[in-house]
Amino acid sequence: MIAPLGLGLAVFYLWPIAQTFYFGFTEWGPFGGSEWTGLANYERLLADEEVWTALRNSIAYTALVLLGVPVAIVFAALLNQRRLRGRGIFRTVYFLPVVTMPSAVAMLWQYLYNGDFGVLNQLLALVGVDGPSWVSDPRTAIYALAAIGVWMAFGYNLVILMAGLQNVPKQLYEASAIDGAGPVRQFVSITVPMLSPTIFFVSVISVIGTLQMFDLVYLMMPAGSPALPATQTIVHLFYSTSFVRNDPGYGAAIAFVLFVVIALLTAVQFRIQRRWVHYV
Repeated sequence: MIAPLGLGLAVFYLWPIAQTFYFGFTEWGPFGGSEWTGLANYERLLADEEVWTALRNSIAYTALVLLGVPVAIVFAALLNQRRLRGRGIFRTVYFLPVVTMPSAVAMLWQYLYNGDFGVLNQLLALVGVDGPSWVSDPRTAIYALAAIGVWMAFGYNLVILMAGLQNVPKQLYEASAIDGAGPVRQFVSITVPMLSPTIFFVSVISVIGTLQMFDLVYLMMPAGSPALPATQTIVHLFYSTSFVRNDPGYGAAIAFVLFVVIALLTAVQFRIQRRWVHYV
């Protein structure tokens, strides 16, 4: 009964992983054909500063986007109030960035971030602040991209967290209200602990997804951009190495390193969750 699903998993997931792992030990010629080179690609990778910079950028972007999870928790709790009118409209509006094409998102935010006529700098000019070129300045580019990442993931996180809130027994809130607990105390002592399994799920999915970020860098950081070294992620470096520089063997080694990093961080998250996740 599970054979069709198992076959699809093997063909589209397990085999590409095994093939990528094998390609990481090869070197490819300009016209195809590969040659076994052993650990040469991985030795080169360890000494490649560009790889380590891209990995640091990916981790920094992931850490910044994760800051949006607590915000989503607060908004989910607010939207879960039965007295709030138009909850469905709010959920729909917040979810729109999730279903918007990344190319459209990039065009929108390039207009907002434009250093000369962007809306953000126009607003800052009203209060006498001279805004920077957000996506061209290496000092601000990673934060600008992270803000977009938070905005794009906010709706998805919100919907998942609101679904988790439906499993919190209402009797807990009623009993705490009788004991004199206010909304803030209820949120800290009831909502967050009872929602911890959902928060854990959102955190794991967010880490896995943000470490694979590619589209925003590709669409908003053209080749030669002064901010590209400060924002290039490990997936963008894999793309550039494999398809622009035509070095798929080394690109496969980079991709497998990302796979290992994601697996290790996920394992750490599952290890730590025993200390703070409460399963009812």
